[in-house]
Amino acid sequence: MNLTTVDIDRIIEMAWEDRTTFEAINFQFNLKEQEVIELMRKEMKPSSFKMWRKRVQGRKTKHEKLRTFEKGRFKCSRQKQITHNSISKR
Repeated sequence: MNLTTVDIDRIIEMAWEDRTTFEAINFQFNLKEQEVIELMRKEMKPSSFKMWRKRVQGRKTKHEKLRTFEKGRFKCSRQKQITHNSISKR
């Protein structure tokens, strides 16, 4: 498999995100969960890899079948609306 540096960086970023499933990584990069784990082990410092593995093991949000919320972007009901945002008005 030929992954660019940009692809590897994006996979690592997606793997660290709580709500990005392994299925989403598989869909985008055609990597199975075990391949993502192997990539993370190869690309990260051992201490960072151990921290990541401890974090994702048993995390329901990393597997579509275990999720209890609907697909889509998560937004907390207490999240404030952004007002007077000059960037969004461009």
